[in-house]
Amino acid sequence: MLEVGTKAPAFTLPDQNGEPVSLSDFAGKKVVLYFYPRDNTPGCTRQACAFAGAYEAFEQAGVVVIGVSKDSAASHQKFAAKHQLPFLLLSDPERTAIQAYGVWQEKKNYGKVSMGVVRSTFIINEDGIIEKIMPKVKPDTNAADVLAYLGQEQ
Repeated sequence: MLEVGTKAPAFTLPDQNGEPVSLSDFAGKKVVLYFYPRDNTPGCTRQACAFAGAYEAFEQAGVVVIGVSKDSAASHQKFAAKHQLPFLLLSDPERTAIQAYGVWQEKKNYGKVSMGVVRSTFIINEDGIIEKIMPKVKPDTNAADVLAYLGQEQ
């Protein structure tokens, strides 16, 4: 896992419209980068909808919200449209950023061990430095926890 105070790994990934997006595009802005396992699963949908519900507070604080999973851009586009998600969803099927941020880990589900994305959130400051790491976040409280950390009210 990465550590607070280190430079956030750079990446360029396609968004839900297939357009390339780089972390460096947001230099000078605070970024909430959240990794989630899969589009249209119950937990991931609740997490995305919580970020969407809090989006205005993030915007007012000048904070960029970006969700990343290994789903395709087409899957992200349907997911964003279905749930009116106003923020970027990045597609990482090769797990470039997922592995760079150390969120591809062994998971246990009903006694079965497999590799997958561990739901994690990184807050990256205006200089591209990791300011806060939230590992193994809960989908229902992640957005509110991030806002609380940022000193924002929903």
